Amino acid sequence: VLPVQVNGKKRGDLTIARDADQGAVEKAVLALDFVQKALEGKAPRKVIIVPQRIVNVVA
Repeated sequence: VLPVQVNGKKRGDLTIARDADQGAVEKAVLALDFVQKALEGKAPRKVIIVPQRIVNVVA
């Protein structure tokens, strides 16, 4: 389970395998409903992944 932040605010959690690569984590995070809602249709500028800790999406 990884906490997911959008613009520095926690929006929810992502359950994914511990050994998932960063591409798979990024794809899974961007597909989450609460991330899409928080982005308000904007494209993410940056996705910061700290392995096995946290994911932060910057819009």
